[in-house]
Amino acid sequence: MAILVYIEHADGAVKKTSLEAVSYAKALTEKTGEGDVIAIALGSISADALAEAGTAGASSVKHVADENLNAGVIQAHADAVAQVAKSLDAKTLVLAKSSLGDAVAARLAIKLDAALVSNVTELPDLSDGYRVKRSIYTGKAFAVTAVEKENKILAVKKNAIDLATDGAPATVETVDLSLDDALFAAKITATDKAEGDILLPEADIVVSGGRGLKGPENWHMIEDLAKSLGAATGCSKPVSDIGWRPHHEHVGQTGVKVAPTLYVAVGISGAIQHLAGVNSSKYIVVINKDPEAPFFKAADYGIVGDAFDVLPKLKQALEAAK
Repeated sequence: MAILVYIEHADGAVKKTSLEAVSYAKALTEKTGEGDVIAIALGSISADALAEAGTAGASSVKHVADENLNAGVIQAHADAVAQVAKSLDAKTLVLAKSSLGDAVAARLAIKLDAALVSNVTELPDLSDGYRVKRSIYTGKAFAVTAVEKENKILAVKKNAIDLATDGAPATVETVDLSLDDALFAAKITATDKAEGDILLPEADIVVSGGRGLKGPENWHMIEDLAKSLGAATGCSKPVSDIGWRPHHEHVGQTGVKVAPTLYVAVGISGAIQHLAGVNSSKYIVVINKDPEAPFFKAADYGIVGDAFDVLPKLKQALEAAK
């Protein structure tokens, strides 16, 4: 018996969140004794890229290389994963929580008659049944869910577990499946993606600015710091509302929700709507000249000072450290 991990990929590489899901599954096998971790990847991607899943803990990867799966049609992805899960008699399926993962997991729960737990933050507690801790209310609280079905689907929250990197490359096996044409009845005719070198949902580091920057002409300070850190740039809702920055950079409850390893907030007071979109970040650094700014209560590290004084010195220190 094995644990199956549904992995996503983009631009020729397995997504970091999916590698985290593999590491979660590996830790889970060590706890439950469920055997090997086997990953499944769909669509066009090289075997060398898929072998990287082994460094995170997978022993092998099943690759369904059908080009029809490249578009990410949800029904087809769910059917392909279900076929492989049944062939392996896998009782546990792990995947990263994402827009695609959420949609696929919901359909798999029906196809596999499985219990689905999303936003998982820890390995299950096996001392009294099978109980899984998950994040709720946009990260402001936690719930413990008792799973009573034999088949289980666990959607792991970003940064919930440390990414393992010490495994050996996985073996990759191409798998041919019979996928009904009806699964592709829905066609994705176009996809509009936000522009930028690093996109917010995928970023490991995010630097965001607020009205404390005083105007769009000063935004180069945010961009310069982000470039030094290899980060994506974001902004608060008021900044996008008044047109300083495009709306796709708005971070918050009604904008883009992020969960990077590091979130740097510059000149942002910390309204509850903004916090709801960033409180899943592993570490939060706040730079604000107001020592009473609410954001400091949520920060792991805080700098009380004017952004126009702090950012140039911070950028200089980062470049010196390199």
